Amino acid sequence: MPPSPTPSFNPESTPERTPERTRQLRRVALSGLLGTAVEFYDFLVYGTVAALVFGELFFPGADPAVGTIAAFGTFAAGYVARPLGGILFGHFGDRLGRKSMLLLTMGLMGGASFLVGLLPTYDTIGVWAPVLLITLRVVQGVAIGGEWGGATLMVVEHAGGRRRGLWSSATQMGAPLGSLLSTAVVALVVALPRDEFAAWGWRVPFLLSVVLLGVGLFVRLKVVESPLFAEVKKDRVESRLPILDVLRRPRPLVLACCVGIGAFTAQSLLTSYLIAYATGIGYARPQVLTALTVSASVALVVLPCASALSDRIGRRPVVLAGALASAALAFPVMALVDSKSPGLLILAVVLGHGIAQSAMYGPLGALLTEMFGTRVRYTGASLGYQGATLIGAGFSPMIAGSLVAGNGGSGTPVALLLCGGALVTALTVTFLRETSRTSLTGAAESPATPHTQEISA
Repeated sequence: MPPSPTPSFNPESTPERTPERTRQLRRVALSGLLGTAVEFYDFLVYGTVAALVFGELFFPGADPAVGTIAAFGTFAAGYVARPLGGILFGHFGDRLGRKSMLLLTMGLMGGASFLVGLLPTYDTIGVWAPVLLITLRVVQGVAIGGEWGGATLMVVEHAGGRRRGLWSSATQMGAPLGSLLSTAVVALVVALPRDEFAAWGWRVPFLLSVVLLGVGLFVRLKVVESPLFAEVKKDRVESRLPILDVLRRPRPLVLACCVGIGAFTAQSLLTSYLIAYATGIGYARPQVLTALTVSASVALVVLPCASALSDRIGRRPVVLAGALASAALAFPVMALVDSKSPGLLILAVVLGHGIAQSAMYGPLGALLTEMFGTRVRYTGASLGYQGATLIGAGFSPMIAGSLVAGNGGSGTPVALLLCGGALVTALTVTFLRETSRTSLTGAAESPATPHTQEISA
């Protein structure tokens, strides 16, 4: 009598959670946390230093406002490259596996940031300085384009049907953790005399990224492959061209892009751009960095709470509440910033970023992962997320800088951008069906099965 086949592992249908599975899930969650922390550390360090000194170091001779816009243009270059990274790493992540791609994205991301810290400036090599800066920014953007999607769906696929919103918040919490780390390091170097900061101090935060990179790679090497993807590999039903499968039914991808716009608009304008804006109207740099530190600390509490709540009442109501709160607070937040009071500045950033933005952002990892089937999940979730970052965050600082300069320094354009992004998210939520009870295995069984979860109003 032939032996019975070994049953395939399905984390959604297996009720018991062994100590080994629990340890592995925790390790995967830590891996996602560290990966996103490295991502946001690198991007926020870049955005902060771009606001403070890149204009004069890499774009000298320009009007200060033009130099700042040019520096933020290199910031946007990283965001433009993100969808490309989503396609590239999404393809191989859906074909070959999640783990190998996550090791590669983290190595590229941290390595590019480290090399930025070694770049010669315009005074040393002329026009090659901004060319190399933009090139490294693009490499960083490509790597980050594949990082978030892989890290998030690894956590969600390991968690299966049990509190996957809460578990996925570990990846989302990497954003405020990276912000805290970047703010702390930048706060130390901006305390240097101006000449020393411009000469060498700005390099330190980039060079220190190698420490985070080492820790992150060490943890990732100990993570096992996603059990859901392992099932797809075993059954040999991988998608041959995931991007084409996603684009054949583009509605979920479009909705995934649009639902994240509000969170990323707020994240970009109330962190990176706020430094340039607030220091431009009279705040001292330490005051702005203190406000960002307090806000990131609040976000570390709000993110898991919002994500856990989305497991109980659904993703849609939590994201919608955050979006409406962000829209309602947009003009009051900028009024508080324009008061030039350090205490009110802290309150503004906590309300707009620490609370409202976190409510939108917290459930986003689980939501986007649940919108796509296992065969194309890496590609679909990555493109949805990175499309949202490109639209919501990639150009917001540059647009805000241009509009503020053209309106006599008024913060009204910033408030309009914040409100507009939040309303896009709120409107998109009305077209989504609730996904918190969606099975992650339903679209993974065969090539004939639809590649996305059905989404309807």
